[in-house]
Amino acid sequence: MKLTKWSYTKRYNIKAQFDMFPNSVVVFRQIKDYYFVYTVNWDLSDPVVSKSALEEMELLLNSELGTLDGYRHRMGFKHGPG
Repeated sequence: MKLTKWSYTKRYNIKAQFDMFPNSVVVFRQIKDYYFVYTVNWDLSDPVVSKSALEEMELLLNSELGTLDGYRHRMGFKHGPG
């Protein structure tokens, strides 16, 4: 999956689009030092968004914004391979 575009919205949210879900807009919110998926404005023409896809979206956006370290150190992060 690739992050195709992103931009800030009002109130410092971020809206983003990904190549696997080109017609759906994903809204992220900031908590502490990282961003998480707040909501997905899912389009019926896109595949269903799985939990693993949501996690990959968070990794991609946080990597893009330089907040990946905060994301990886949050509570509940599963330290697995990769």
